[in-house]
Amino acid sequence: MESGLWAVIAVFVPLVGAFLLPLVGRASALARNVCALLLVLASLVASIALVPKALAGETSSFLIRGPLGLSLHLEADALAVFMACVSSLVGAVIILYSFDYISHYSNQDEYYLMAVLFLGAMMGLVFSANLIFLFVFWEITGIASWRLIGFYRGPTDVLRADKAFLVTAFGALVMLVGIVAINGLMGSFDLDDMKGKVLPWGLAALLLVGMLSKSATLPFHTWLPDAGVAPSPVTALLHAAVLVKIGVYVFARLFLATFALEETMKIVVAAIAAASALVSAGAALVDTDIKRIVAYSTVSQIGFIFLGLATGSALGAAGALLYILMHGLAKAGLFLSAGIIEQNAGTKDITRLGGLIRTMPVTAVAFLLCAFSVMGIPPLGGFFGKYMVVSSAISGGQTIIGAVFMLGAVMTILYLFRLFSRVFLGEARGKQAAEGSSMMVACVVALAALSLAAGFLAGWPAELAKTAISQMPGVPR
Repeated sequence: MESGLWAVIAVFVPLVGAFLLPLVGRASALARNVCALLLVLASLVASIALVPKALAGETSSFLIRGPLGLSLHLEADALAVFMACVSSLVGAVIILYSFDYISHYSNQDEYYLMAVLFLGAMMGLVFSANLIFLFVFWEITGIASWRLIGFYRGPTDVLRADKAFLVTAFGALVMLVGIVAINGLMGSFDLDDMKGKVLPWGLAALLLVGMLSKSATLPFHTWLPDAGVAPSPVTALLHAAVLVKIGVYVFARLFLATFALEETMKIVVAAIAAASALVSAGAALVDTDIKRIVAYSTVSQIGFIFLGLATGSALGAAGALLYILMHGLAKAGLFLSAGIIEQNAGTKDITRLGGLIRTMPVTAVAFLLCAFSVMGIPPLGGFFGKYMVVSSAISGGQTIIGAVFMLGAVMTILYLFRLFSRVFLGEARGKQAAEGSSMMVACVVALAALSLAAGFLAGWPAELAKTAISQMPGVPR
């Protein structure tokens, strides 16, 4: 098979297949669920098939030329393949977990439609080498997430979903202005025509607004904790490897792999990331809602990824890409564990929980392993990404920013240990819930095991990350 066609499969199988799921669901709920999983697995298999060529430093392409520069141009370089593998892997686990989690709700057809559409649009964004199509896929993820966040359809749920949509749509509109201005300046929407060119700071700032809003970074961060009203599989999708990772991916794609970013903008981004990491970590220390605490943790950890990409060094960029993978695995595990707790204990309030390690020991251990990875405790995967990011900042002369992130790392340990101890340790409080279904627990255990294994096998994704960095003109060799 032509290698470029693997990218087409990764994008359009879930993107088009998603619309068939409600029809299949009319005949059989089980058939619909299995079809949804197969669509995401097709994307995962296609992404993995692109790895050998990506590791060799080659780029697989697919191009259909259109008028006015609106060409469907997909490129599978190492950066795109890395992100596609992470997103589709975590997405497949989340879909499998959903089989039991949402089995008793009435609007399951729409859930699977939107979840698979969401993942398909993510694949389209990852592989897109045309700014307009990148923007189109960007907006499809926004529409799908709006419907998913408001899944329960209560007044508060709808309000929170509308808030998320409006904040991210505002950022997208600002970014679109920047994209149109770039076309006016450079005469093209194709990223290949722009490689190595310096982007004026004003246009870079317009693009950055869109990235920060989608990644829930200060000052656009408040919509993400509020999105905790959604079902846990949805919050896992938003936080782990799809929605909030879009901003950092596009930052890497545009400001490292395409344009040359001015040094002043790198410092500004690092400062914003540091402030976002510290403020959100402080919020996580005082909140009492499990999913809001884990959501604030996501905002904080996204700051680490932005810092690594903004350092301008190969070490920092490699650490950021590694942490996208490690954080995705671990954060999905945390949210899916929170879903088991919420469904079986009937609350997300940590003041009404306690002693659950006695009745759900498997979930407790899986939660702790995932938390260790987010904390950056060796030998789990999160340690290596965080160490590389902070080291690159300090070695690059950004000592104050590096110290802020070290403080943020300490705060991460504090709020996650606080969360674990209040929920699983101490005296029993509230309903002493049993473990979730075998499938839900198996998904959480799998993510915990992957978080642990990723620490010992970090060299494999690191090779793909290094290859991706070698193809980025914005990263010094």
